[in-house]
Amino acid sequence: MSKAISQVPFAINEPVRTYEPGSDEVKSLIATYKKMWKDKSEIPMIINGKEVTSENKVKISSPQDHQHDLGFYYKGTMENVDEAINTALAAKEKWNNLGWEQRAAIFLKAADLIAGPYRDRLNAATMIGQSKNVHQAEIDAACEFIDFLRFNVEFMTEMYSEQPVSDTGIWNRSEYRPLEGFCFAVTPFNFTAIAGNLPTCMAMMGNVVVWKPSDKQILSAKVLMDVFMEAGLPAGVINMIFTDGKSTAEKIMSHPDFAGLHFTGSTKVFQGMWKMIGNNIDLFKTYPRIVGETGGKDFVVAHSSANVEAVATGLVRGAFEYQGQKCSAASRAYIPRSIWNDVKAVMESQLKTVKMGSPEDPSNFVNAVIDKNSFEKCKGYIERAAKSADAEVIIGGKCDDSKGWFVEPTVILTTNPKYESVCEEIFGPILSIYIYEDKDWAETLKLVDETSPYSLTGAVFAQDRYAIAEAYKALENASGNFYINDKPTGAVVGQQPFGGARASGTNDKAGSKMNLMRWVSVRSIKETFVSPKDYKYPYLG
Repeated sequence: MSKAISQVPFAINEPVRTYEPGSDEVKSLIATYKKMWKDKSEIPMIINGKEVTSENKVKISSPQDHQHDLGFYYKGTMENVDEAINTALAAKEKWNNLGWEQRAAIFLKAADLIAGPYRDRLNAATMIGQSKNVHQAEIDAACEFIDFLRFNVEFMTEMYSEQPVSDTGIWNRSEYRPLEGFCFAVTPFNFTAIAGNLPTCMAMMGNVVVWKPSDKQILSAKVLMDVFMEAGLPAGVINMIFTDGKSTAEKIMSHPDFAGLHFTGSTKVFQGMWKMIGNNIDLFKTYPRIVGETGGKDFVVAHSSANVEAVATGLVRGAFEYQGQKCSAASRAYIPRSIWNDVKAVMESQLKTVKMGSPEDPSNFVNAVIDKNSFEKCKGYIERAAKSADAEVIIGGKCDDSKGWFVEPTVILTTNPKYESVCEEIFGPILSIYIYEDKDWAETLKLVDETSPYSLTGAVFAQDRYAIAEAYKALENASGNFYINDKPTGAVVGQQPFGGARASGTNDKAGSKMNLMRWVSVRSIKETFVSPKDYKYPYLG
């Protein structure tokens, strides 16, 4: 154990590379992209630090070219789940006993590996497998995950240093123990940073983890595991499996040593897992921790005093960056009639310049949606809006699946504030707009609050400070992350802790110390230096 109270390096947000046309950094990244595009990957599971294969090979394809063969991954069985659980539990004691400085060093090294030699590879894998453009891959796979690793180390040390006061003759201490058992991380396709953060933040606090990434994110998941192993993560601490979701959940959530779920994905799946845990509550050695972030129907509401260009830009960026496949993406907007025509004109002007295509071309702002199911879902909303008496497609609307799953940035204008595309999560490049009368500002704020079961992100645009204050209060429970005169996306680790309530999850705020607190079990220790020798108190004379 260490014989010093160590100070970890001060965390700062990783600078975002600009990838300007012709720059060395963009040339290097695109060269890596092209090389990985030609490679045929064979991606195994990683259990106990070893590559694990199976007879079931599943083809990997890219959203921007669904016919291109990128290789395959090995799909596992329930025997592999058992192996991952047993391996994690076997690794637990030694990992728990490792000094916190040693754990910190592993994840700080991982951050530096991503910032340096692995940056292009991780970004390119994200671009190829998840169809993110150069900028979106950089701010996600590189910068955000680097930030998670470095800030979480800093948050961990802050937490350990928080100790109770001690009275005369007594020394009080708090010990932040790992959870008793193993943890389960279930991660989504849309953010490589989330895929990396969910298992590592638990492991950083001394827990052992079974990690199931999305089958749409396997290319970048493999790079993440390569980073963890090169950083020195001991075998068995994080075990990556590619198995059937429902069967895996049933097996893990009926195991006596199951101690925690860290989840990002759909509300329906998360609610099903919560029910499963509740039904099995008598089986567990301890009450499992349940943390989930489950999506949103995020809003932008503009006041008549809002700056037109700011509103339009916030909508274009907020709704269509990464094809709207962000839990925080602007999906419904409420615009006052007095400024609507001007907002529409600016949006039309900006969207005319937007290019759509493969991430291999850095000038493409919009890329493909993740798969055929997403494509068909988006296409269905667009086709129904075109035929509806309550709605019309006023911008975009074209869909093309001949090569990749491409959906044009689409704006639906509706006269019905409860129209389906206003209320339902789509997770694609579709923005629904409702025009309200200026005099109905207060009523519109109530409408914004009551329309969706979600409560993840939202934004208000206004120059009138009274209007901002009114929206701030009226929408108090409508979002976990609230933006004033900015798009509702782009939360930065350490600056805007991220998460929402209602149907959007447990609001445990990734990118903050609050989240790490969920993965420890605190023990209070009282040591008395000179113990009493007689039971009698002074009042007994």
